[in-house]
Amino acid sequence: MSDRASKALVGASLPGEPRTYDAISKRSGVPSSTLFYRDHGRRSREEKAQSQQYLTPAEEKALVMYMKQMADLGNPVRIKYMPSLAFSIACRRSTTNRPTKPPHRNWAQAFQKRHLELKSRRMKAMDWKRHEINIYDKILHWFEVIGTVLKDSTILPENVYNMDETGVMLCMLNSVKVLVSKDDRRDYRGAGVKRTTVTAIECISANGRSLLPMIIWPATTHRSNWTTFPTPGWHYACSESGYTDSKISFEWLKRVFDPQTRGQANNKPRVLISDGFGTHETLEVLEFCFENNILLCRLPSHTTHKLQPCDVGVFAPLKEAYRDEVDRLFRGGINTIGKEHFISVYSPARERAFTKRNITSAWAACGLFPFNPDRVMRKTPKPPPPLTVSIAADMEVGLCQQEEVPQTPVTPVTAEAIMSLHNLIKQDTYTLDETSMPRLQRHIQKLANAGQTSIAYRALLEEQNSLLTSINDEAKTRRSTKSVVLGKGQGKVMSFEDIEEARRKRAEKDATKGKGKRGRKRKSTVVEADEPDTEAEAEPEVAPPAKKMMTGKRKRGRKCQSAIQDTDEPEPAPGPAPDPDPDPDPDPEVAQTLEALVPWRAPLARMY
Repeated sequence: MSDRASKALVGASLPGEPRTYDAISKRSGVPSSTLFYRDHGRRSREEKAQSQQYLTPAEEKALVMYMKQMADLGNPVRIKYMPSLAFSIACRRSTTNRPTKPPHRNWAQAFQKRHLELKSRRMKAMDWKRHEINIYDKILHWFEVIGTVLKDSTILPENVYNMDETGVMLCMLNSVKVLVSKDDRRDYRGAGVKRTTVTAIECISANGRSLLPMIIWPATTHRSNWTTFPTPGWHYACSESGYTDSKISFEWLKRVFDPQTRGQANNKPRVLISDGFGTHETLEVLEFCFENNILLCRLPSHTTHKLQPCDVGVFAPLKEAYRDEVDRLFRGGINTIGKEHFISVYSPARERAFTKRNITSAWAACGLFPFNPDRVMRKTPKPPPPLTVSIAADMEVGLCQQEEVPQTPVTPVTAEAIMSLHNLIKQDTYTLDETSMPRLQRHIQKLANAGQTSIAYRALLEEQNSLLTSINDEAKTRRSTKSVVLGKGQGKVMSFEDIEEARRKRAEKDATKGKGKRGRKRKSTVVEADEPDTEAEAEPEVAPPAKKMMTGKRKRGRKCQSAIQDTDEPEPAPGPAPDPDPDPDPDPEVAQTLEALVPWRAPLARMY
């Protein structure tokens, strides 16, 4: 009942105004003929269009609620899946009103036009650990901690720095817009691709200054042709992986950061903000920072895309300027960019990107200078509160007085609203007259819409639960299957049948192996029970742990010897005893006892 004619008929009349179509028409501006037809059951154009839609308004409302909730939870629904969701809702209808197939693929666009609270948007994939649901509390805690640091009067903007590493791929161009012949159907261009990554350690200050960088080559040696471009003040390091490590981080702090910032600090504290990478927090780094009055502030994990100035406002222009310089070399005939070209390309790109405007804008976007956490928090939606279930019996539902002007009820979405609407319907049934009958019909229609919306929403939730159940069943199979070797050899090719046969043989082998282990354990137990333990009483002075270890070793050794003697050696004949050995060898068990009594010393590394 959202059209003007229905609202005019439902609205209360003015004092002394006759209840006629002409009087209502003059007051509302709706033609009297429209009021007459609407009062006699003719539907409006909007209601007629709604009857021809794939889903009813109540069902579409449930779909809108579901899509908003999934977006709040961090899993927005793709547009291509919306027809299948609509079909799941429609399948809950009766068999006479149930569709046989999902709606057309263009139905989602029409659905979005009918519901202006929704908007189509292209989203990129991000690590779930970086989602706002998992980092919202971390960001709040960060601004509480860094706020107390920056409020110190001795902390000046020119002494607050942010350092970070960035990897630059030597040659990897993006898509660009070009003008070609209309008959040219190619959507690509020729380019030399080299995926070698060179790391650069950059540092910027809150007043718009940048320190000279340190370049990390992915190599184990320095080459003379890599640094032919003049870069006075720059530092270079080598790493086999091409990334920083604890030694390089300490060298950067000692040879780059400290010399370039000590004079400007003038014995005042310096603040260095970095990410939580382990190489930034070694014992040498912490000792150096403590000795030189440097406050090392660590960003929370998985928040650098929102809180680190280098990532927020500097590195993106740097990469864009670098690609432009590489494109310039391509136009000049250089097809492959190597390490010998990197410095001559990176240096001018860095001058274009590390401007005072970009640096100060990055600090402001992170909410640090000027200190304004709202710059970050307004782009970080608060996670939805946990869902709570309300019990209808515990609710206090107010009664509507009969003398009050009846309002057009809203479709209830909570248990409390449904109970309130139920009370209104009961009141109207007690006093049925010409004025209460239309109100009763509206209340019943709202109750029916609420039930239809609930059923549709339940269908969407059951669809989601069935998907989660199927994925969990698949995961159970993967978790229950132990990772074992089924085939060896470089380049070995196996069909699925070969893999199944190898898996069957491996299972039989493991079963046989397990049976043999159990049999050997029983045999050793019998031997141990038949053999008396005489050595345990002869060593009272040995410490208990050492005694247990030596006794266990002797038991394992003597079991085998006693078994061999019982089976292979015959009993000696009675005769004169042999002469004793004048220099008998010491008993190995006694030697073990003497070694156990010697104090243990840590092994020393051999020096070469």
